[in-house]
Amino acid sequence: MKICVYGAGAVGGHIAGRLGAAQADVSVIARGQHLAAIQQHGLRVETREGELVSHPVATDRPADLEPQDIVIVAVKAPTLPAIAEHIGSLLKKDGLALFVLNGVPWWYFHAHGGSLDGTRLQRLDPERALWDRVGPERAVGAVAYTAGSVLAPGVIRAENPRNRLLIGRPDGSPDARLDELASLLNPGGLEVAVTPNIRDAIWAKLTMNLIGGSLAVLSASPMKDVLDKPAIAGTAKAMATEAAAIARALGCDPGDPEEGLAKLAKSGHLQSIAQDLLAGRPMEIDAMFRAPLDLAGRLQVPTPNLDLVIDLATQRARAAGQYQDTSS
Repeated sequence: MKICVYGAGAVGGHIAGRLGAAQADVSVIARGQHLAAIQQHGLRVETREGELVSHPVATDRPADLEPQDIVIVAVKAPTLPAIAEHIGSLLKKDGLALFVLNGVPWWYFHAHGGSLDGTRLQRLDPERALWDRVGPERAVGAVAYTAGSVLAPGVIRAENPRNRLLIGRPDGSPDARLDELASLLNPGGLEVAVTPNIRDAIWAKLTMNLIGGSLAVLSASPMKDVLDKPAIAGTAKAMATEAAAIARALGCDPGDPEEGLAKLAKSGHLQSIAQDLLAGRPMEIDAMFRAPLDLAGRLQVPTPNLDLVIDLATQRARAAGQYQDTSS
C-alpha cells in the first residue's frame, strides 16, 4: 500500500516517521529547508521511546509521485483549497484522502443523513475545490492527540507520552485500507483506532479546542496557567456546555466536557493555534472557531460565552494581520 503524507510538519512528520519505522511504502510532500533536510539527512522524530530515523521519498512536486492508496493530509485548514487539485491528482481513482485536521472538516455533512445531508460549508471550501477535486466520497476523518513541534528542519519532537489517532469514513463504513494503516502504526507507539462514529471524535476534541485554543490565543499561555483562575475556569465550563449542546444538536456525543476540562487544565503544552499566531503562520480560525458558531446559529443553539471569547480571539488574529473573513 502506497501512502503519502502531505505536509511533514509536527503532526504529519510524526506520522511519516512512524510509518517509515514500520517499513511502510511512504513518501512525503514538504517544502523549503524542511524538504532539503529530509532529502539530505532523512526524517528524524524524537519520541519518549527514542529517536526514529527514516528516509522517505520527499518532494515538493506531487506530480513526481505515483498514484497513492492513501494520502494523509496534515496541513492547516486554510491551506486546503489551494492544494485540493494536488491532493486529488495524487490519489488512485478509489484512493482515500485522510484529513488530520482541527475543527469542523469541509466534508462534514457528506453521508450525514437527515435534513443537512450533503450541505457544503462555504466558509471552509469557498470555491468547491475540495468537494469537486478531492471528492467527499474519498475523504476520511482523523482526530489526532499528539502534541509536537518542529525542532529544526527535518527534526520533529513528539511530546506526548501517549499518542493517538482516531480515523473513520464519514458514512461509518469499514475499509480494509484503514485497518492496514492502523496495523502499520499501532506496534510502533502511535495508537490508531478505526471508528464508525468519526464525528463524535471530532466534537470531543473540538469542544476542548474551542476553549483551549481561544483562551490560548488571548493569553499566549498553556491551559495549566489559565484554567487555575476561578473566573476563567467558570467561563470555560460554560463554553464547554455550549459546545456540547451544538454537538448534540447535530446528533453527536462529544463525551463528558467535565472530564475534558480536567485534562485541559493540566496541559503545559501551548495550543497549536496560539503557536501559529506567535510564529506568524496560518491560523485555523474558520475551521476551529467560526464554523462551529455558524452551525450553532443554523441550529439556533445559544452560545453567549463562546460568542464572546471566540470573537475576542478572532479579533486578536485579525489585529495581527493573520485572519480575514472571506466567507461572505
